[in-house]
Amino acid sequence: MRTRLPARQSATRSTGARERIEKTAYELFSRHGIRGVGVDTLAARAGVAKMTLYKHYPSKDELALAFLRRREELWTRSWLQREAERRGRTPDAKLLAIFDVFDKWFRRSDFEGCSFVKALLEHGDRGHRVRIAAVRHLDTIRTFVKQLAEEARLRDADGFARQWQMLMAGCIVAAHAGDRDAAKRAKKAGGLLLASGRRTAPRR
Repeated sequence: MRTRLPARQSATRSTGARERIEKTAYELFSRHGIRGVGVDTLAARAGVAKMTLYKHYPSKDELALAFLRRREELWTRSWLQREAERRGRTPDAKLLAIFDVFDKWFRRSDFEGCSFVKALLEHGDRGHRVRIAAVRHLDTIRTFVKQLAEEARLRDADGFARQWQMLMAGCIVAAHAGDRDAAKRAKKAGGLLLASGRRTAPRR
């Protein structure tokens, strides 16, 4: 006969399993992409049964969405934005500091690339909710850049933010391909883009 656990102990075990699942998914999805990791591997690495995994996340897509939310919290907000704000005193300096942060990241042995871009490329269906979520998380990054552009009083802050994000994404891809100096090159291009964004419109 199975002994029933007290409600508090059962809840603690349930929370522990969920945390292990989320931590494992974060590590594996960050490194290998969402499509590259199967449910069997997730369950085994988290030390839970597949039934337990599905109890907390009825589908792999649900777990992928949780991963992307956590990635935004840890990577975008707690790391990238915070470091850029800490390193730069002016809006211009904060924008350029993004590439200083990237430079340090690119040189780490566990550099894994952009999870949002990976998720976007892995899900070709524009209506897929994981793809939609990835686009939304990329929008969050661009919104941060746009706010800095507005503080710097650049012309067309939205257009500038889109160009700046292209530099960011491009240098991440270049670093993934082996160019560890990609962030330094992108920073130089960023300086030119900042200067261009300040040019006044010609008088008529």
